[in-house]
Amino acid sequence: MKALMLNGSPHLKGTTRRALDEIAGVLDKCHVETDVMTVGHKAVRGCIACGKCDGRCRAFDDDVNVALAKMEQSDALVIATPVYFASPNGTLLSFLDRMFSAGHGAAFRGKPAACVAVARRAGTTASLDALYKYPAINGMPIVTSSYWPMLHGYNAAQAEQDAEGMQVMRNLAHNLAWLMGCIDLGKRAGTPFPTPEEPRARTDFIR
Repeated sequence: MKALMLNGSPHLKGTTRRALDEIAGVLDKCHVETDVMTVGHKAVRGCIACGKCDGRCRAFDDDVNVALAKMEQSDALVIATPVYFASPNGTLLSFLDRMFSAGHGAAFRGKPAACVAVARRAGTTASLDALYKYPAINGMPIVTSSYWPMLHGYNAAQAEQDAEGMQVMRNLAHNLAWLMGCIDLGKRAGTPFPTPEEPRARTDFIR
């Protein structure tokens, strides 16, 4: 099994990456391969609502399409962000807008998702609320932990001192690995993830 991990920080070895490393360490022991993509330092355009999505973003051919290709070969997704003005990194939000819009759910449906926010002090719960909306409307079971999945520290060294936060990361990883295993067993037993109704109903408020 394999999990794609998105690092929304521009810092390659910052607090956000430290959180992902703690999760990856547990997943490795649970025989889950991890693939970390750092996207926070990229020049990522926002969605322009061109309507040409077909499993890939046709407006801009960048790392969003690389992530979509990786997601198709992965069994789970972990999204981690630093807190900027009480919300996720703007680059990561643009990345996720296009990734989830272009993927049309096919790359995500039935695959567990975990979200993590890191900060020096505050804004983590608001950031998690923003991140959870992406998997919540794409048929992805959301993985929980023993507390809010957040880690505190100005840098990776300080994050090491957040004993509770690090423990929450490990518990999150154990829960993710467990759910991935359960879903895999379900598939092997002939119980696939439910297929949503088609065609998709759309109710417009203005007619």
